[in-house]
Amino acid sequence: MPIKIIIADDDSLIRESLKIILEMDKDFEVVSCVDDGLKALNYCLNHKVDVALIDVRMPIMNGVQASYEICSRTKTKVLILTTFDDDEYIVDAIRSGAKGYLLKNNSPENIKNAIKMVYEGNSVIQDVVLDKIKEGIRKRDGSKIDMSMFTKREIEIMDLISKGLSNKEIADKLFISEGTVKNYISSILDKTSLQHRTQIAIYYLNGKEKNQFK
Repeated sequence: MPIKIIIADDDSLIRESLKIILEMDKDFEVVSCVDDGLKALNYCLNHKVDVALIDVRMPIMNGVQASYEICSRTKTKVLILTTFDDDEYIVDAIRSGAKGYLLKNNSPENIKNAIKMVYEGNSVIQDVVLDKIKEGIRKRDGSKIDMSMFTKREIEIMDLISKGLSNKEIADKLFISEGTVKNYISSILDKTSLQHRTQIAIYYLNGKEKNQFK
């Protein structure tokens, strides 16, 4: 079964180019192309969509708002496609529940790989986007992390998540089961009030830069 995708971007050239690129691959099916976030939300509410490719800056409803609504009201996973001047939105996009963050100038192969990773439940953050996220968090949140609430194993797992490892890869590296890894991640999410792996990675990297994680 191909991955069902909706593309939301107010730039018709980008929209149509992505559609052509993805539909050349039998692993993908572009079920709709829309030019604003509200249309993307309405489509996801009424149709089965596996992954939504969402631009950040769009009329009527921007990508951050659309991501929040789509993630909270449907089972569709969101992959944000952004540009260098969109960084003021990215931290908010993390909180909205989006699972991936890529720049639009990525190669078609990178975009396709990111879609597959997000579809499989993993998080994808490009290095240059990660830097912008960390900078945004530094500007907005100067609070100190309470290290005492984490076990040594939880810190190890946060470190590996921040390096992009999947649950299976973490399990193999630490010689524990995937189920155990999921339990640790659930514990970390509960302790931090975060919502998903991407937020754990940013939380850990931000604390590490402040020498709170060693």
